[in-house]
Amino acid sequence: MRVAEPADGFVVRLDEVLARLVVLAETPPLDALTDPGPPTGEQWDWSQVWAHMVEFVPYWIEQIRLVLDTDTHQAVPFGRVKTDPDRIAGIEVRRYEPVAGLFARLSEEVADLKAFLADLSEEDWRRTALHQTRGVMPMDRIVDEFLVGHLEEHLAQLESLAPPGARTR
Repeated sequence: MRVAEPADGFVVRLDEVLARLVVLAETPPLDALTDPGPPTGEQWDWSQVWAHMVEFVPYWIEQIRLVLDTDTHQAVPFGRVKTDPDRIAGIEVRRYEPVAGLFARLSEEVADLKAFLADLSEEDWRRTALHQTRGVMPMDRIVDEFLVGHLEEHLAQLESLAPPGARTR
């Protein structure tokens, strides 16, 4: 019998995210902004949320790869903060793309993420990395906070911007 790996739980959560996003991708949004995000108070419209989801998945996968490619068992510096100019530019450029295209791209990125997680070894899951504001983080927390949980947070934002009849929860 195979022992469940950390990836298994993340894959289940990713499948749930995609199942709920497929409904939202076909939904015209309300003309509203998200609730202010802590600590910056930043608020986004529908298209900015979609654009950010498409922007961050490949970024964080690459950051994890960089951590895993280093030949050390010490916490390797990684990541960025909300004010990163590339993050802001990526959201701004993509926010004008049709949601159907963003959802198609995000679906492919999530498939890549699931395959990436499934390929992580036990040793990979034991690695740590150093984020400039969050400190030393174990790999499962990195995957949760910057990828899977991050997608879930933005899914909830999209649901808050959808008409009540189109909300998936």
